[in-house]
Amino acid sequence: MKTIATFATSMAFGLAGVAAQAADDITLQLKWVTQAQFAGYYVALDKGFYAEEDLEVTIKPGGPDIAPVQVLMGGGADVMVDWVPSALAAREKGAPIVNIAQPFASSGLMLTCLKEHGINSPADFPGHTLGTWFFGNEIPLFSWMGKLGIATDGSEGGVTIQKINFNVDPLLQKQVECATTMTYNEYWQVIDAGLTPDDLVIFKYEDEGISTLEDGLYTTEENLADPAMEDKLVRFVRASMKGWKYAEANPDEAADIVLENDLSGAQTEKHQKRMMGEIAKLTAGSDGTLDVSAFDRSAEITMEGGMISVAPEGAWTHAITDKALQ
Repeated sequence: MKTIATFATSMAFGLAGVAAQAADDITLQLKWVTQAQFAGYYVALDKGFYAEEDLEVTIKPGGPDIAPVQVLMGGGADVMVDWVPSALAAREKGAPIVNIAQPFASSGLMLTCLKEHGINSPADFPGHTLGTWFFGNEIPLFSWMGKLGIATDGSEGGVTIQKINFNVDPLLQKQVECATTMTYNEYWQVIDAGLTPDDLVIFKYEDEGISTLEDGLYTTEENLADPAMEDKLVRFVRASMKGWKYAEANPDEAADIVLENDLSGAQTEKHQKRMMGEIAKLTAGSDGTLDVSAFDRSAEITMEGGMISVAPEGAWTHAITDKALQ
């Protein structure tokens, strides 16, 4: 009996060990705080899509003091969410990061202006102050002004570009006449502040032909060279895209899942459900595969904006999505 009991105990520990080793750890660093902008990943976690791929995924929120590329390069994450301009700038400075998937098919970036300032078309920009975020987010605006032939140094006939924080206070307080906003976030902060769409004039970067790809998934060349890590990334991208498609089809549920994961308690149900509805428009039509022509356009705009000096090579791969979507 003792022998049988010992054997049974050994088997139990052995099976427990197998179960413990079944799930592979992988960490995702977000570009910003927990919100519906990243719903697909939280949905994949909540609905068990990562677990189905034998993955134990940790999602790290971002914030104003967090640089995703530094977290990735420092080993604090295996994958990060980033925009093309900032990713390419980091790569040119020596960070060997690579786009492995592109859940967002289109851009949500806009320039929102107060109508009272008489700005009804790009021809009305000269003489005004335009507020934008920096850290790479300013590149499309500088590129746009360049295409329009408008100086950005505040000289006569030009515009003044003012760095603003990630809120709409400068616009509301009339420190700037126009401000960078996202279709899913800051625009609605303006509306919630008491203004109406009739009070505003918006310019969508997508419509102006100067949008760059947003919210792609990036890893390092070292990770891609490791067969075991590559396999984890394939499973991660497959489950993540399943999460994104579920979020598109079930936006209210997706928003609720995001709220459950917002440990800061800063988000509201109204804002997150509205945000998810807008985010679904940006991920619609994407299976995660990077559109190379869109990437090349984004790189060209990044060069025109002066953030990189040469066209990037090796900055993207289809290797992960090709396997994930088989």
